[in-house]
Amino acid sequence: MNQTEPISVAIMAGGKSSRMGTDKSFVLFNGRPLIEVVIEAVAGLGAETLLITNKPGAYAQFNLPMVSDVYPDHGSLGGIFTAVHAASHPHALIVACDMPWLNRSLLEYMVGLRETADIIVPRWEKYPEPLHAIYSKACLEPIEAKLKAQQLKITGFFGQVDVRFVERDEIERFDRNGRSFANINSPEDLEEAGGR
Repeated sequence: MNQTEPISVAIMAGGKSSRMGTDKSFVLFNGRPLIEVVIEAVAGLGAETLLITNKPGAYAQFNLPMVSDVYPDHGSLGGIFTAVHAASHPHALIVACDMPWLNRSLLEYMVGLRETADIIVPRWEKYPEPLHAIYSKACLEPIEAKLKAQQLKITGFFGQVDVRFVERDEIERFDRNGRSFANINSPEDLEEAGGR
């Protein structure tokens, strides 16, 4: 992973958590807050780790730099823009705070590909996983245009940049069943995961 430029890592800790009924970041997973599990999974992957949150007080305990949305209430796309905008390095690996099964080897593999395109994004079951992806600074302008037009579909700007999909056969080398992309959205998900 000793490529030219260091990478930033950003954890999206925003979100309305409407299905969970409480802030997802602090729901306990195997006795620990979800966000803590995610922070540990990405520790040391980048030269910096940022938390993207509009509630900095809630996350002060983690002693990580916190960034509030440049465009508040613009969903996940707004969060991605904020993360890439705030990143000190040309590329930002972005993950969601509700993915407790992040696979370190897969993330390292993706980091190793970062110079090959503007976005490195896994594609599982035909769909990209944009909250488990690497974005370069080249994405800022096209994302901002979409935000200003209130077009908030995350993949809406993908056609304007160079995208490298990490396909299923590549993913399966590290993660046989795509568990990396499973997130905990509701109490039911948590129960199924045995996270109580």
